[in-house]
Amino acid sequence: MFEEGQLYAPVTADEDGKATVHLADDHPGANDPEYRRRRNEIAAPALAWRPGDPVPRVAYTDSENEIWRTVCRELAPKHERLAIRGFLEGKEALGLPTDHVPQLDEVSAGLGPLSDFRLHPAAGLVPLDVFYGSLADGVFHSTQYLRHPSQPLYTPEPDIIHEVVGHCNLLANPAIAEVKRRAGEAARRCETPEGLQYVADVFWFTIEFGVMYEGGELRAYGAGLLSSYGEIEEFRGADIRPVDFHAMATLEYDISHYQPILFACDGMGELTDRVGGFFAEFDDDTPARLARDAALTR
Repeated sequence: MFEEGQLYAPVTADEDGKATVHLADDHPGANDPEYRRRRNEIAAPALAWRPGDPVPRVAYTDSENEIWRTVCRELAPKHERLAIRGFLEGKEALGLPTDHVPQLDEVSAGLGPLSDFRLHPAAGLVPLDVFYGSLADGVFHSTQYLRHPSQPLYTPEPDIIHEVVGHCNLLANPAIAEVKRRAGEAARRCETPEGLQYVADVFWFTIEFGVMYEGGELRAYGAGLLSSYGEIEEFRGADIRPVDFHAMATLEYDISHYQPILFACDGMGELTDRVGGFFAEFDDDTPARLARDAALTR
């Protein structure tokens, strides 16, 4: 089952406020002392940040800006060929820089007039209820670190490229941003961990790894696909299934590999109306009802 915590390196702070990012042994930067130091340096202000404070800015290095440039350059033609129109329209409207890493407050300034969303800094993992619930308020929690320079086209965890290139270009489209906002409202209504996880799993197979038939072609709208140099080229080879919320929330799979099963919306209308409607109507009784419905159709 999908567990969001597996995607992030845990971050802790000692009694003096010193932040430590705990990278997994197989992380590309696990044995790089300078990368580990840099991750701790970037995490500390985000960990200490509180709503109402100025969003901490990061003085990105030449190496970090080069990673951003590399990924933007490599993803641009893939987006034109494989992304949905709504993403491309949002990307054009937001106009992110391609030559340097933008600051979170700069991205927020661009998103505000488009969808009334803004970014809050995240040192690492944000609890599920906080991450999803904040979407109801037009808040997206974004990391600020970049992937290891040895693998600029791969990251085992959501870095600022995933958050900003993947999610924020989607948030620049008001219709897609509204679906995310409804997901946040669904999370806020949940009173059980099981209900919240159900919302998170459907979000995973839609907003994170959703695909869509558009103009007779299968295209990507999930942020995880749109920010992945490799997986965006492979999604058309997956087992493509129609949208099925119960299946999305109960499917077992390995998050460390390209997703073998994806669920496709039939056009933007199914995303905004059906997926958005699912989140708009969701409550803690929804999983049991959908399970009963699924049993009756076997």
